Amino acid sequence: MTDRATGARGTGARGTDGETVRATYRIESRIGLERAAETLAGEQSSGTFTRVAGETEELQKRHRARVASLAHAGELAEPSLPGAAGEGPVQVGIVEIDFPLENFGPSIPNLLATVAGNLFELRELAGCRLLDVELPPAFADAYPGPRFGISGTRRLMSAPTGALLGGIVKPSVGLSPEEQAARVLALAEAGADFAKDDELIADPPYSPLAERVRHVMAAVDRAAERTGRKLMYAFNITGDIDELRRRHDLVVEAGGTCVMLCVNLVGLGGVRYVREFAEVPIHGHRALIGALMRHPALGIDFRAFQKLARLAGVDHLHTNGMRNKFYETDDEVQASIEAVRTPLFGGYEVLPVLSSQQWAGTAAEAYRRVRTTDLLMIAGGGIFAHPDGPGAGVRSLREAWEAAVAGVPLEERATTSAALRAAIAQFSRA
Repeated sequence: MTDRATGARGTGARGTDGETVRATYRIESRIGLERAAETLAGEQSSGTFTRVAGETEELQKRHRARVASLAHAGELAEPSLPGAAGEGPVQVGIVEIDFPLENFGPSIPNLLATVAGNLFELRELAGCRLLDVELPPAFADAYPGPRFGISGTRRLMSAPTGALLGGIVKPSVGLSPEEQAARVLALAEAGADFAKDDELIADPPYSPLAERVRHVMAAVDRAAERTGRKLMYAFNITGDIDELRRRHDLVVEAGGTCVMLCVNLVGLGGVRYVREFAEVPIHGHRALIGALMRHPALGIDFRAFQKLARLAGVDHLHTNGMRNKFYETDDEVQASIEAVRTPLFGGYEVLPVLSSQQWAGTAAEAYRRVRTTDLLMIAGGGIFAHPDGPGAGVRSLREAWEAAVAGVPLEERATTSAALRAAIAQFSRA
């Protein structure tokens, strides 16, 4: 394991005897909540569908998961998921289950096998969603978490204050490395703090990562000579595990200051692997999260997901943005941002990333809800579709955030800003 501040090796995880992981679930069942909760606890620890030899009272006492609490939360006429056992109304409940840490140790993959493994397939459950996990200190010993976080990212950007703003290069796919670099140059010269590859581009034949890094970093360095600030660019290094170190090193050797990983595609173990040698911040994209989160009766809630991503070592984590193009409401996005900003083991500082249909008009709502500028807002169309070009798109974002923090209505600020007036005219109709 690695020390969070220095990267030095630690001495090993503390003992696990008696320690537990508490997992909170929303469950549905037609067989009674008490029986369903006990089935979940047994199946995910010492039990199976029938008693077997060796399942002694002593073994159960030490290794069986325990239902810590159960609260009824209403009824449904029909189950949310197919294949549920039983008949009649579906009871809904919130259950807390304590899993002995000794069963799996402070390991994220093996933790997930326990708290989010086969349980989603149990016929006794007509719905099951992991809402949260409470982790014992042994996980803090085993996982160093982010190396850079907010403060390290600000230092590399030379941006000590204010909302951090940047762009997602668009079109997402199809640009040559030279065309990509031209767009990055425009962002950097306009004063953006950050830019990144889209999650759809990593190392395709038409734009090999090595060529993209060479051209983009040349543009970043050229702009830095003119502006005195170096844009942070997150190159998407997502790929098979045996490719990750080579791709990371390629970026660092070219002078890059950030790499991007799609957390759910390389897996939390893949993120942890990169964290062990990362010399730059890890920008955590949450592609595939909808498969885990979208249905309220199935999957893993963002509250639980973000804790594990932070443990694995991301420095930035996408939370979605206000008034986004996806399914989440502003209330849900606010809750995700607040979850990321909540200290974990007293630290594990991560930069929340607001994206998805963001433009100057979403800044005021974001600031009203979260009351902080320790965040990164990134825009694709909100910058590159600005009628006066990407430079004006960046300026409109910056001016919108300045107005939001100062308590000045966007329309009032727009009376003295051509970039804002054009953004409002272009995007308020979207």
